[in-house]
Amino acid sequence: MRLENITRVRLRQDGSSVHILRDVCLEIAAGDAVVLIGPSGSGKTTLLRLVNRLEDPTAGRILLDGMDIASMNPVQLRQRVALVPQKTTMFQGSVLDNLRAPFLLRKQQPPPLRDPLWREVLDLAQLSGEFLDRPAGSLSLGQQQRVGLARALVGRPAMLLLDEPTSALDRPACDGLARSLRSLCRTRGVTLLLASHDLWFVPRVADQAVFLNDGKIEEQGPAGDLFNNPRSAALRRFLVHSDAGGDLP
Repeated sequence: MRLENITRVRLRQDGSSVHILRDVCLEIAAGDAVVLIGPSGSGKTTLLRLVNRLEDPTAGRILLDGMDIASMNPVQLRQRVALVPQKTTMFQGSVLDNLRAPFLLRKQQPPPLRDPLWREVLDLAQLSGEFLDRPAGSLSLGQQQRVGLARALVGRPAMLLLDEPTSALDRPACDGLARSLRSLCRTRGVTLLLASHDLWFVPRVADQAVFLNDGKIEEQGPAGDLFNNPRSAALRRFLVHSDAGGDLP
């Protein structure tokens, strides 16, 4: 995927405009994991929404396998590029009902319960098989996040977008999720684009890290380089404020 000079401008209630993103250029290789970091309001979530076409850029274009996503059917795009938001909506019924939902929305017959797909997506989302029969609405926020991830994976997307995937997880669960996401990249070639405030988690999953500040990319490169040798004063302030020191694996 390639983002070319992406700008996103929104109008305030008083009619004035605000730049959310400014001339963002980014290239993501197939099978790579790229993590967006930066302070709140820097444009991370908006960038994910643009890639999934929940919003369109004010200027610039986004290319998927060389094709401008503005020319693609949004439903078909979202089957290939799946977004898991920070606050995952659970449908009524059991976890299995939630995992079957993408098939039913596409008017397809879900695989039978014995199909290995269900076990595969639960394993990747760090959930045990006993969750299938549990009411989805009774789960904790962290468990709902992982059900949302499993639900996105049943469609076997080529690219996965995750917004703050560890916000409701403890450290052991974060570590397990990092291993699962790395496995997705290595064994299935899934491309990952994540937004995260969890600087303990970032270097455990990222091939590349991108530091967004005030809607612009200030630094990008291997996560270890950005964390250990920040070039800009803005990134140094961000890391100190986030207390990332000493958390690299």
